[in-house]
Amino acid sequence: MTSKILVVDDEPSIADNIIYALISEGFEAKGCASGEEATLALKMSIFDLIILDIGLPDISGFELARQIRNNSSVPIIFVTARSDEIDRVVGLEIGADDYVVKPFSLRELCARVKAVLRRTGLKTENEAAHGNSLFNVNEERMQIIYRNQILSLSKIEYRLLKLLIDSPERVYSREQLMDYAWEQHAGISLQRTVDTHIKTIRQKLKAIYPNEDPIITHRGIGYSLRCEL
Repeated sequence: MTSKILVVDDEPSIADNIIYALISEGFEAKGCASGEEATLALKMSIFDLIILDIGLPDISGFELARQIRNNSSVPIIFVTARSDEIDRVVGLEIGADDYVVKPFSLRELCARVKAVLRRTGLKTENEAAHGNSLFNVNEERMQIIYRNQILSLSKIEYRLLKLLIDSPERVYSREQLMDYAWEQHAGISLQRTVDTHIKTIRQKLKAIYPNEDPIITHRGIGYSLRCEL
């Protein structure tokens, strides 16, 4: 699968050259000239890595990175004209994966992109194993990331959605979903309880991206998750 890179830089000549170099190396690349554009792009699509300029017109690249880190672990490479050690330290403490100072070689930048993607390849393989690139499951933290944003889920909602993600396209009956998600469910209304929780999960997914519904309802049977959208 081709890695998708978001380039956030307000200098058109620099951004265009970076995008051209990335495309020449086989990547898919999209450019944004402001923090606002980048935030919208991250809501609308999934990216494998972000190349982020510190000096943006509407927000500091550091602050934008902090906002991104609140919801996503997507790799970030800072690009800046400032070479002060304190800037490097701040960037790395925020959670940047690498730091490139202008002027830089496009060949070197592409090499750094490849190196960061190799280091973070475990996450990519984990996403592929779950069968749906829209979701990333962190089992240790009991977190599910959807379109680069962490979902706020109850324990039951997490278990239900994780089961669907683990086996995309497989249809689970309400009884199977309940057996997996609830530790004890004697006396619980089977259909109403499962349907209510699925409805809540759908609402949380649509709050992030309203134009799609990854969960398929199989009337009279149960639910499944779309493999690709």
